[in-house]
Amino acid sequence: MADIETKRASALLSYFSLFGSVGTLLCCALPSLFVLAGLGATVASTLSTLPWLVSLSHHKHWTFGISGLLIAASFLNMYYIAPRFPSQSCPPDTPDACVAVSGFSKWVLWISVMLYVGGFFVAFLLGPILARFDRL
Repeated sequence: MADIETKRASALLSYFSLFGSVGTLLCCALPSLFVLAGLGATVASTLSTLPWLVSLSHHKHWTFGISGLLIAASFLNMYYIAPRFPSQSCPPDTPDACVAVSGFSKWVLWISVMLYVGGFFVAFLLGPILARFDRL
């Protein structure tokens, strides 16, 4: 029973980190990129359809902080905790399925990291960089 709970917690943590990084992308990165590309009307249309994105972007520090913690916890689980308990993470009768699921979880985690880093760059670093170039 504890084996199933451990697997569920591990999978849940991976998916939370993915959805957290997608949230950071939706709140802050995509609107900034659209405006930068001259698609301000697209941003206005999206924000009128999904007004909760405005409040999410007002709290982007919390959004990125919580998402970063979830991704860090997922890394800790994937590369430190789970390998120390191989008997709990993989049943001996299905090693191929376990390897496939573990590989998929690693892909999900790394996609989460890429989305998070892209969103962080656009939300926090791109504006100051462009402002500095504008002053030159």
